[in-house]
Amino acid sequence: MLRGFYTAASGMLSQQRRTEMLTNNLANANTPGFKADQSSMRAFPEMLIQRMGLTDIPVENGYRLPVNSLVGGLNTGVYMQEAMPKFLQGDIQQTDRNTDIALLNGNIPVNPETGLSGTVFFAVANGNGEPRYTRNGNFTLDGQGFLTTSAGYYVLDDQNKPIQLNSENFTVGEDGTIREDSRVAARLGIGYSEDPYRLIKEGDGLFRTENGAELANAYTDGNVGFAFKQGNIEASNVDASRTMTDMMTAYRAFEANQKVLQAYDRSMEKAVNEIGRLG
Repeated sequence: MLRGFYTAASGMLSQQRRTEMLTNNLANANTPGFKADQSSMRAFPEMLIQRMGLTDIPVENGYRLPVNSLVGGLNTGVYMQEAMPKFLQGDIQQTDRNTDIALLNGNIPVNPETGLSGTVFFAVANGNGEPRYTRNGNFTLDGQGFLTTSAGYYVLDDQNKPIQLNSENFTVGEDGTIREDSRVAARLGIGYSEDPYRLIKEGDGLFRTENGAELANAYTDGNVGFAFKQGNIEASNVDASRTMTDMMTAYRAFEANQKVLQAYDRSMEKAVNEIGRLG
């Protein structure tokens, strides 16, 4: 009986976590470059149930032999193993702001181990100067002329140096070259991950590698195709209508597990209050 409590409770907890993930997706539906999370549900390891008993052997002095008979497998619940970002390209939206730059996927190689495409990112530095990566091209210039993200992190060039400009009157070519008055000022730094699902998602639309190391320079790999579009940003890839539907499904699943838990609770109450009266 108590095993049923744990199974229903695990279902409630997993659906609660899934609802929180979907709520975060919906809250970032208008965040440039945001990559929606998708959940991975997994069942706890099954328990193999056996019946243990004794059988009498018809011999002169009598003998009882232990016997185990297989009953079958029993699942003990479910949990949300992880939430992984979905790296599909978001829609490109025109803003006509010089500091907005969209990173467009081109011919991206497919990882032979996973069967999934790699991804390119803008290279930035967090507050501690550590390498981080983002798809959010909603940039701005700070008071010293450094190109930064909306959260204030430095955007890096292809030499991993902060990009400093004189004004917002610059142009960005399809190859990532930034020019001011026909002078080459810098080239946007782009990192490439052949397996982006191994990256760790942080706040403010940032990603990092597992060991904090830098990603490969996308310019040095001739097989990686990408381009830039100034005056545009990549929108979030959250499908709002699908997310709302998934949230309702998760809520109904939570409610169903809750009703099962309540039924177990009533059964236990009945057993405690009435079984003792049978004598």
